[in-house]
Amino acid sequence: MKKDFYEILGISKNADAAEIKKAYRKSALKYHPDKNPGDKEAEENFKLAAEAYEVLSDPQKKAKYDQYGHQAFDGSGGFGGGHGGMNMDDIFSQFGDIFGGGFGGFGGGGGGPRRAKGSNLRIKVKLTLEEIANGVEKKVKVKRKVQAKGVTYKTCTTCNGQGQVMRVTNTILGRMQSASTCPTCGGSGQILDKKPSEAASQGMVQEDETVSIKIPAGVTDGMQLKVSNKGNDAPGNSIPGDLIVAIEEVEHEFLKREGENIHYDLYISFPEAVLGSSKDIEAINGKVRIKLEEGIQSGKILRLKGKGIPSLNGYGSGDLLVHVNVWTPKTLNKEQKQFFENALNDEHFVPSPEKSEKSFFEKVKDMFS
Repeated sequence: MKKDFYEILGISKNADAAEIKKAYRKSALKYHPDKNPGDKEAEENFKLAAEAYEVLSDPQKKAKYDQYGHQAFDGSGGFGGGHGGMNMDDIFSQFGDIFGGGFGGFGGGGGGPRRAKGSNLRIKVKLTLEEIANGVEKKVKVKRKVQAKGVTYKTCTTCNGQGQVMRVTNTILGRMQSASTCPTCGGSGQILDKKPSEAASQGMVQEDETVSIKIPAGVTDGMQLKVSNKGNDAPGNSIPGDLIVAIEEVEHEFLKREGENIHYDLYISFPEAVLGSSKDIEAINGKVRIKLEEGIQSGKILRLKGKGIPSLNGYGSGDLLVHVNVWTPKTLNKEQKQFFENALNDEHFVPSPEKSEKSFFEKVKDMFS
């Protein structure tokens, strides 16, 4: 089981952005590879701190983590905020500014050149309720910028291949050293040497690629998944960016989703309500037959356990809630109208709710409890 991100950074769930950043810097400096050469445990703690900071420093990711835990990001198929797959190049390319000038980059042993990271690509994937309930593998075509065949690069003379330049500033506290991304090579440590004629100025070409995305059951509308290294390349010795996949839920014709529960409006006739009936109702994976008891009341909610959406955390499934609505006819013929006029004085038609019958507000309360 993965360790809690708040526990990794030693902060509470109420910590603000400044506290989160301060805690990460403290932890990262403690376990930094330059301070702990060859220490695999320190390296692992360094990566864990970076994973925790990547999520908790982003308000949207933090909200999803608070609601769903690690399952909000850990899906099969290589996406999930990068958790469990971050390497030193990822960390320094994303969070290098937090370390300031106290340490160099990391490249096989500390002090080596940083590798630039390409830009991310973003797409939307539309999912039906059935696909969300069962999980699905989607194949999407994306246009990626990749390094052209035959392109060559050489060491950047501005930063000598380090990908960053050091600046020394005189302050009242003394001389302060800071590092920033090299303006010439953009952090890759390399500049263009030779390129084929069809390539752009940085030696890049655009190619179509079909990417397979495994989407776990239980995702929600607006959730973002990450497919690592399927974004754009960057020039030189770089790391590809990521493909960010935004989930868009297609509205179902009959079923309404509410978290892990599904709602269905069932309309029955007055005779069916009086005499009872069996009905086929719409469910996520086909029709389900239910039995309606004699004298069923309009507004009754029938709960079908486990017929809803699976939990993203793997804790079972929600329910299918069937809302019974007795349909009142708007027009009657003469005989039908006479029958109901006679029924006005019949004691069988006088409303007499039992104490066990719940009010509308009690039913709503039960539904959300």
